[in-house]
Order: sequence, then C-alpha cells, then structure tokens
Amino acid sequence: QVQLVESGGGLVQTGGSLRLSCAVSGRTFSRYALGWFRQAPGKEREFVAATSSSGSSTGYADSVKGRFIISRGNAKNTLYLQMNSLKPEDTAVYYCAADPYYCSGQGCRYDYWGQGTQVTVSA
Repeated sequence: QVQLVESGGGLVQTGGSLRLSCAVSGRTFSRYALGWFRQAPGKEREFVAATSSSGSSTGYADSVKGRFIISRGNAKNTLYLQMNSLKPEDTAVYYCAADPYYCSGQGCRYDYWGQGTQVTVSA
C-alpha cells in the first residue's frame, strides 16, 4: 500500500508561482512512477505531468508544458510540481498519484491517489 499526501496549494495571482509537494509513504518510493492530475469544478480530471521511477523520463500536458516542472526527491520520498506563470484556467484541485508503471497522458491509470490540494489563481 502507498499513501500520498499533497500540500502547497493556495491562492495566487495570475502570473504567480506555487510549488506543490506530495509526501509518499508505504512501499519503496523509488520503485513507483508518479504523476500529477487536476480537476476543476464541473470538469473531468485531467493529466498534468508524470515522472518515471528514476526521474529520467517526464511528460507534460500541452496546457502546462514550459510552465510546470515535475521532479522527485527520492531521498525525501517527495514529489514536487513547480508551477510558474499561473493562469486562472489552472484553478483546480491537484492530485498526486503513484503506479508501478510509468505512463504519461490523459489515458493513464494510476493505482494510488492522494486527497488533493486546492490551487486557485485569481485574475
């Protein structure tokens, strides 16, 4: 079993930055691929970014490419999402997820999920 707890969400103005964190406990952190997803009110959950277990492979949704950076600190069992140049359309609940297999994109399935952290970007 893997437990994930997100933090770092909040309210930020357009153009601002936030860094989300996801603390991962349970089975060996370094064996899991990790991803970030988000869900805005009234919309389906969408893929944001993913990283392989080693961190050597990463993938991003087109909507965040060039603005968001996913990284993992294997020594700290923590996943990060650095979000820059934030836009009102980035407003959503952000979830981190873990799976033994790396997958990047909207159709990916992840076995373990956190509870989410709210990000609100004001216009």
